[in-house]
Amino acid sequence: MKVSPVLFNVIPTFIMIGAGIMILSIFKTYHILKLLQSNQEKKNWQALLYLMIFFVLGYLIAFFLFVYKILDLIPILTGVVFFFGSLFVFFSVNIYHSTLAKFIKIQEENRQTKKELEIHLAEFKHSQSQLIHHEKMLSLGQMVAGVAHEINNPISFIYGNIEHLDNHINILLFILKLYQREFPNATPEIQKIISEYEIEFVKEDLPKLFLSMKAGTERIREIVRLLRTFSRMDESEVKSVDIHAGIDSTLMILEHRLQAKTEHQKIRVIKRYGNLSTVECYAGQLNQVFMNILINAIDALEEKNSHSSYKEILNNPNIITITTAINNHQQLEISISDNGNGIPESVQKHIFEPFYTTKPVGKGTGLGLSISYEIIRKHHGTLDFVSTPGKGTQFIIQMPIHLS
Repeated sequence: MKVSPVLFNVIPTFIMIGAGIMILSIFKTYHILKLLQSNQEKKNWQALLYLMIFFVLGYLIAFFLFVYKILDLIPILTGVVFFFGSLFVFFSVNIYHSTLAKFIKIQEENRQTKKELEIHLAEFKHSQSQLIHHEKMLSLGQMVAGVAHEINNPISFIYGNIEHLDNHINILLFILKLYQREFPNATPEIQKIISEYEIEFVKEDLPKLFLSMKAGTERIREIVRLLRTFSRMDESEVKSVDIHAGIDSTLMILEHRLQAKTEHQKIRVIKRYGNLSTVECYAGQLNQVFMNILINAIDALEEKNSHSSYKEILNNPNIITITTAINNHQQLEISISDNGNGIPESVQKHIFEPFYTTKPVGKGTGLGLSISYEIIRKHHGTLDFVSTPGKGTQFIIQMPIHLS
């Protein structure tokens, strides 16, 4: 076989360059082997290392064959090199495939771990916020109970003595009337006192004043009763309670927000209470649900008023309607609806998600409805809503009458 003289000068040079590159690869493979821990991976890389060493030997043999012009053995060497080259490629692809598969698996595991961590973090934040919210409501309940107790003591004293006061006043008025009848001609000094202090007006006004005082003490006693009903936040056991009393106590707590203000008219509350017996529930937690839903209804009405003219507000007054009944499934059904602007469709699917809120920073935590949803679930019930943008929103609670 005739070979061009140029090839005799060029080919050995390429052979030695290839050998040098392969020797560098051997050193890198040796360092990789030190880093590996898996026996299977070590075996693959060792096989690759041995093939590299063979290739270096093949390069050296080819170099000497060209130098000493033993060209007859070149075809045999070429066939052997091709065979081992195929093995080299096979092991290289196998190692690449194994490494890539392991990398993808680790990447997927990391992605799954990250997802699980995010879920656990969200659950932790939710639980933490629920705990904080519960502690706040518990503190509120304890504070309200303390205030109610402190008010109840003096008002009970006043209320208990007001009947005696009524009797004393009636006796004094009777004696005064008797004196005037028996001694119609009073002395000038007495006439002066009667005229100066308007005794006739006092006689007429005193019973009215007493009646207004009696009505005031009765109202305070009613407020104390409602405060005590609402303050059952710390009751952890199931009790049979009057649901209507719980709703009324919550409305009393929110009375200040229902009154007319400069930015909105008075919010009218329509009660359509059904004929219900007592219901087994966690009374304090259910009061918390009523409060959360009612606060959202009030916020919705205030938001509507902020974008309406005075005439529009008068034509479409603020109304919250509360309905209670026993449904066809013999379950308690409570409906709380408002005629606000409704919930946008883009927001509706997130309404029960923890921390989701459309309210300004500092006004809402995004936990009220989420916690309410969990409380109703705890009662083996459901909390749903129906909302029509521009017309209003209705929240519907359905739960068993007997929780046990």
